[in-house]
Amino acid sequence: TECKKEPGSLLWIFVMVGNIVRGMGETPIMPLGISYLEDFAKAENSPFYLGCLHTAAVIGPFIGSLLASFCAQLFVDLGSVDAEDITITATDARWVGAWWLGILICALLNLLAGIPFWFLPKSLVKEGETKKPVEMSEKSIVLLHDKTEAKQTHHTNTSHYFIPDFIPFLKALFRNPVYMLFISITVLQFNAFIGMIYFMPKYFEQQFGKSASDAIFLIGVYNLPVICVGYFVGGLLMKKFKINIYQAANIAFWLSSLEYALYFVVFWNVCDTSPVAGLTVSYE
Repeated sequence: TECKKEPGSLLWIFVMVGNIVRGMGETPIMPLGISYLEDFAKAENSPFYLGCLHTAAVIGPFIGSLLASFCAQLFVDLGSVDAEDITITATDARWVGAWWLGILICALLNLLAGIPFWFLPKSLVKEGETKKPVEMSEKSIVLLHDKTEAKQTHHTNTSHYFIPDFIPFLKALFRNPVYMLFISITVLQFNAFIGMIYFMPKYFEQQFGKSASDAIFLIGVYNLPVICVGYFVGGLLMKKFKINIYQAANIAFWLSSLEYALYFVVFWNVCDTSPVAGLTVSYE
């Protein structure tokens, strides 16, 4: 009877909730952080700053892949099982690395990295300007206070109109051809990138007999540094040559076309199927 029981666990709920909270924490950095840079940076310096931001966003996964490679070398029951009692190695299909250790380390680092964001001011003096806020008279302060109260009252009274106003705005956004084209291209790019990140390590394990630790390490070392250099150089070139939006769109189109053409070359780079006793070759 015990053998017929199906294994089940609700621990996946904790992982799902943790990813939701992490996504909420990442929102101020990328979407709102980009808007923050655009508002207070010079037009010619903004691409360089954005390139630095995206470069840092790639350095994190690169370091994370090295950390994941280290954690995959440790047995999952780290601390509760003696290393001498483990009879399998990291190249064994039954090996499970200490995946949970990386999550705890990243959670602590994210908590520490979020502390400086509490001290960022709501608004800054735009880069290159030295204007300071003009001191207001008492009468102006009173008028501003009255307007603020009236605005807050109006917002409170019309808060239930949020959904009717949001739906037309969403429809207008979806009818924007430039926005939808950008979304479609982004989906295709992430499709290729995510496929490589998730399936290429398993391909290395099965095809070349690599351990999970080695496969993750190879993915991080061979891919992420190149992407990091691309982000940084792209932002630097846009700053140096003062490339406008139209020129940037043309450059992105032709480089993306070249990138996809190179991706198609991979279809000819296929290894032979590994011999499997009883399946592709005889047991003899």
